[in-house]
Amino acid sequence: MSTYMPKSGDIVRKWYVLDAAGKPLGRVAAEAAVLLRGKHKPQFAPHADCGDHVIIINAEKVVLTGNKLDQKMYYHHTGYIGNMKKVKYSTLMRTKPTFAVEKAVKGMIPDTTIGREALTRLRVYAGADHKHAAQKPEEWAF
Repeated sequence: MSTYMPKSGDIVRKWYVLDAAGKPLGRVAAEAAVLLRGKHKPQFAPHADCGDHVIIINAEKVVLTGNKLDQKMYYHHTGYIGNMKKVKYSTLMRTKPTFAVEKAVKGMIPDTTIGREALTRLRVYAGADHKHAAQKPEEWAF
């Protein structure tokens, strides 16, 4: 028996909707990362990009457990000397909840060409509405 090697023409990409309302941020991000990489498929191969499209709705209703909302910080550097900026996650979740979810998913995807390609198939929406009804996405229960 030989090892199965998926070819780019054999890969079928489906669309999935994840409802993040009331669920922990890490759980939602981990499930989205699995779907984006294609690890839920029996044809998965680490060298091939065989993942699916993921739509995350209700990003503003995602929860952080424990005291993370008040203690966890988002750091970024502006590029100028001494300009390290920091923002509490309570502020980040109030102002840009979609960015917080995208950052969590990005942290669970490998930093390779395949990972960057997989992140282009992620769509995050703050509310319950999305504009991808024409693709007939399936609800993914987790």
